[in-house]
Amino acid sequence: MTPFIRSMFVVARRDFLAIVATPTFLLFLLAPLFMVAMGLAGGVGASQLADSARGAGRIVVVADPADIEALRATDQRLRTGMTREPAPLDIRIASPANGDPVAIAREKGSDTYAVMSGPLTTPRIVEREKGSSAGRYLALLAGDVQRARAAGPMPSITPDFEALSSGGTSIAVQQSLGFGAVFIIFLLTLLLAGQTVSSLAEEKGNKVIEILAAAVPLESVFLGKLLGMLGVAVLFIAFWMIVAMGGGLIAATQVDPAAIAAAGKAGKATAALVSMPATGWPFFLGIGFAYFILSFLLLGAVFLGVGAQAGSVREIQMLSLPITIFQVGMFSLSAGAASAPGSGLAHFAQIFPFSSPLAMAARAATDDAKAVHLLALGWQAIWVALVIFLSVRLFRSGVLSGGSGWKFWSRNKAVAPAAAAAQAASSQSH
Repeated sequence: MTPFIRSMFVVARRDFLAIVATPTFLLFLLAPLFMVAMGLAGGVGASQLADSARGAGRIVVVADPADIEALRATDQRLRTGMTREPAPLDIRIASPANGDPVAIAREKGSDTYAVMSGPLTTPRIVEREKGSSAGRYLALLAGDVQRARAAGPMPSITPDFEALSSGGTSIAVQQSLGFGAVFIIFLLTLLLAGQTVSSLAEEKGNKVIEILAAAVPLESVFLGKLLGMLGVAVLFIAFWMIVAMGGGLIAATQVDPAAIAAAGKAGKATAALVSMPATGWPFFLGIGFAYFILSFLLLGAVFLGVGAQAGSVREIQMLSLPITIFQVGMFSLSAGAASAPGSGLAHFAQIFPFSSPLAMAARAATDDAKAVHLLALGWQAIWVALVIFLSVRLFRSGVLSGGSGWKFWSRNKAVAPAAAAAQAASSQSH
């Protein structure tokens, strides 16, 4: 093992243990629990509001007693053929008390979207909003009742439904898988890579970085810090994968197998799970993890270089907003590429180094070509090395030579008096 690699691993181990062997790391490791708890609380509240709003609405029909059974049968038949059912139907018997549809529409305690009254041949429909779907449904209901009466009894049909069990994965599902890969990589890098900004703050404050720079190459220090943070990120992911797998196994033992089988036959989520990305699940998952590592190293190298130029904790805090905006920008670019595979935007996102890991992960879901991913990994690795090289040069020429931060004007101010003194000495000699 060369001294460069040995010093790099020493720095990586030091940073990894400095983060992991602290009580605060446990809070960091359990931070997703707080996110999940807040998400569940918000979801429960939104679900209750949706249920209450859904239960409050209705449509009303004021009809003669002879039409009530026909209206109920037709309403039930129409609802079975609709993907989105209309509001519940309230059928009332025509009487002087129910003679005014406007008064019914304005009744308190429930939202009435439309009221139909009068004979079914010429019904009067009062709508809350003009051209609403509730009013059109009541008109369709009246028309179907009339057509059924005119046609007489109809023989029942017994359709034979067949489902394509091996019809292949649709393009829309593959694009959804690609977007899911982009979102997961973005979320993990957003949570984990941003911490590299402040990784040099402590060393700069107590002058340890100067000792490290004198003892080992700065490149090994930067690479070691990146690898240490990458180890923390991998530990974070492994912990939650083990928790998710354990929770899934426990849940599977508590559920009736018959219920699982029934849900598997009817559930859309199960259809999405059995869908295959274009490159296959093993390659897709493996290359997705590789792209996460490259994305972490790329963004971490940029953040490490930018954070190394900060002269104080305040400057590091001020850098958090542009860093987040940069990450969101790369996510937006890659999400656009995932939704339009093969387009010019997708090619640009796949070539641009900082969005390339996300965009190429999305491409693995829609394109079965595999050799191009090896080229993409090499391209991204070159940019990791280039960014680290530039960050080290800037850090060495700025911070180590010019003080707490890289400020061109500070160096110019130091050079200006020397130039003036040299010019004065030259004029005196003449």
